[in-house]
Amino acid sequence: MQHTTVSQEDWMAARKALLAREKEFTKARDALSAERRALPWVKVDKPYVFDGPHGRETLADLFAGKSQLIVYHFMLAPGWGEGCKSCSYVADHFDGAIPHLGQRDVTMLAISRAPLAEIEAYKKRMGWKFKWVSSNGNDFNYDFKVSFPKDEVGKEGIYNFGSTEVYGDEMPGISVFVRNTAGEVFRTYSTYARGLDIIVGAYNLLDLVPKGRDEDALPFTMSWVKRHDEYEQAPIAKAACCG
Repeated sequence: MQHTTVSQEDWMAARKALLAREKEFTKARDALSAERRALPWVKVDKPYVFDGPHGRETLADLFAGKSQLIVYHFMLAPGWGEGCKSCSYVADHFDGAIPHLGQRDVTMLAISRAPLAEIEAYKKRMGWKFKWVSSNGNDFNYDFKVSFPKDEVGKEGIYNFGSTEVYGDEMPGISVFVRNTAGEVFRTYSTYARGLDIIVGAYNLLDLVPKGRDEDALPFTMSWVKRHDEYEQAPIAKAACCG
């Protein structure tokens, strides 16, 4: 993208004009967030049991004493050996946020269909500390439309609350749950695909710089992403990024 060079006064005028639109967006986002929180809840009656680092746990157990639970549906199926690189990019943001979420009555963790031993091995490789449990042996991933039988791959299926081509047997998402004082668990929210953008801090930072995400010419948006231990030494930036 070509940019003009202007005086400080002209830059300030353009910046203030954009600021007005940014404030409109912030207010619209706040209103949308309020609508999200006002969604009705649906009770989760199915007795899901997960394998975790401290043994078998129900969905209610995963709240760990909090009343709110955020689950990241991490794409790691049995036998994969390593997690999805895009999910790994997202998960790199979790450890710093989790202590702060705990102060607001929120537990956050990841769930995958791979056996616990495979999860633990990959988690160790990545150096992550967040809790990550296995749904291997139950229908949790299938019920929340983030895992699909092999015979559905490449066909029309339900993902992100609509009919779409199922491109793989695992797909990403986030689901949010509430547990009341009686111990009942309710699903309050789920989001998938681009709905996950909001939790990817690196993407939000890239949106601030002149090149942005710089993905338009790529085969698909996240094709540049690698697991954080797979990047080569960063190349020297091209001299003329903004000429």
